[in-house]
Amino acid sequence: MTTTTKSPNILLITSDQQHWDTIGAFNNEISTPNLDRLVHEGTTFNRAYCSNPTCTPSRASIITGMHPSQHGAWTLGTKLLEDRHCVGEDFQQAGYKTSLIGKAHFQPLKSTEDYPSLEAYPTLQNLDFWRDFNGPFYGFDHVELARNHTNEAHVGQHYALWMEENGLENWRDYFLAPTGNMDPSITYKWPLPEKYHYNNWIAERTNSLLEDYKHNEDNFFLWASFFDPHPEYLVPEPWDTMYDPDKLTVPTMVTGEHDQNPPHFSKTQEENPDFTYLEESGYGIHGYRSHQYYEYGSKSKLTDYDKKKIVSTYYGMISMMDKYIGKILDKLDQLGLTENTIVVFTTDHGHFFGQHGLQAKGGFHYEDLIKLPFIVRYPNKVPGGCVRPAMQSLVDLAPTFLSFCNIPVPSTMTGVDQKLVWLGEQDQARDHVICEFRHEATTIHQKTYVDERYKITVYYNQSYGELFDLQNDSLELKNLWNDPTYSDLKSTLLLKYIWAELGKEPLPMPRVWHA
Repeated sequence: MTTTTKSPNILLITSDQQHWDTIGAFNNEISTPNLDRLVHEGTTFNRAYCSNPTCTPSRASIITGMHPSQHGAWTLGTKLLEDRHCVGEDFQQAGYKTSLIGKAHFQPLKSTEDYPSLEAYPTLQNLDFWRDFNGPFYGFDHVELARNHTNEAHVGQHYALWMEENGLENWRDYFLAPTGNMDPSITYKWPLPEKYHYNNWIAERTNSLLEDYKHNEDNFFLWASFFDPHPEYLVPEPWDTMYDPDKLTVPTMVTGEHDQNPPHFSKTQEENPDFTYLEESGYGIHGYRSHQYYEYGSKSKLTDYDKKKIVSTYYGMISMMDKYIGKILDKLDQLGLTENTIVVFTTDHGHFFGQHGLQAKGGFHYEDLIKLPFIVRYPNKVPGGCVRPAMQSLVDLAPTFLSFCNIPVPSTMTGVDQKLVWLGEQDQARDHVICEFRHEATTIHQKTYVDERYKITVYYNQSYGELFDLQNDSLELKNLWNDPTYSDLKSTLLLKYIWAELGKEPLPMPRVWHA
């Protein structure tokens, strides 16, 4: 099967760990002129959700169209096995070029004999290997990868090669302290010159591919995968001082809001909480720690100033990223590709910066962490300047992309085809989403069912849970799980969750005869 010039291209642009309410068009405390441009030219879906609030599971869901419990990469430190069917394979069979620039994170940082990982040490920093490797990788015929967030020691791969090629031979000085790890004395302002920042690398390499695709008249499925605003909170000047910390709204915990929540919620507010009973394998769980003593750099506890400054830095990271997203959108215009390219902007999961007394991420399925910014632009097809409440999930991206390109959707993909919804021809394609979080089999293992109004979260082998009325309690301050007034509602939602869980298995083979 070959494509024609009438087949649309797909450009997926993602950030990493971006709170849903950090786009300037909807939040006047932050400036994002290029994301605002997508908002004005496309449709924003304000009820979009991740499949898991951590990187590997959620990103694997994007390319498989499956939930983590189905594709197998169920938490950080797991691997999406190479035999899993990925959407890039379908695009390749249809004649498309497929590429990924930036963050993949489909594999762990540790490699084993049974589960080797290209994204692990020592391969991660074997630049000779990366000089000769550009794929294939999970359905992408061309990849250029990196792994680090800001000055993490995990720097290497194609990004390190690019820095050297562009004259920064001492790039290690900006990432590795003498100990070989991040320099804890560097906070907020990153000394790395902006020209060598990975935002510039991603935009430059994405635009180079766009030029090649235009020149060769290729259809493409291209993922520009940015790393920010994932902590650590670091950004080059002048972005580090773009926002005055004293002029920003900094969320805080409401007194008593965790009184009716599962026990691990209130424990996060203790000085030295003991979470060892939840660490079955001995590995700590994201977010299960003291959030009163959240460490940053060499600090053992955030001061009141730090709590404001991390928000201003986080916003600066988003605004800087927005600049380079604009360079990609400008290149589409310059090449005459805009009209025939579906652009989707979203993130892999959300972020806490003080909401509910929490920082960063973890096994807490508040809207702040599982809801996403989500914008779709397809000129003259997807309505412009619209905000719609139709529920979206990251598992829906793969089948919807294929549907727009008239490529058959594999039955293994359990995401929903949102094509008619994006086109404005249908109100909704799903009435609920499911979000998963799992650390080990018998400690923290939770699933959340969200519908138009309510959210219910159940925990493996536990009698506690969460029930929130998102219509009357949008900040999720009152857990109704134990409220007898809502017992009938809880039973109804539990039944809906059970059937939703059973109903999201891959489609079986059709029955064609009685025996």
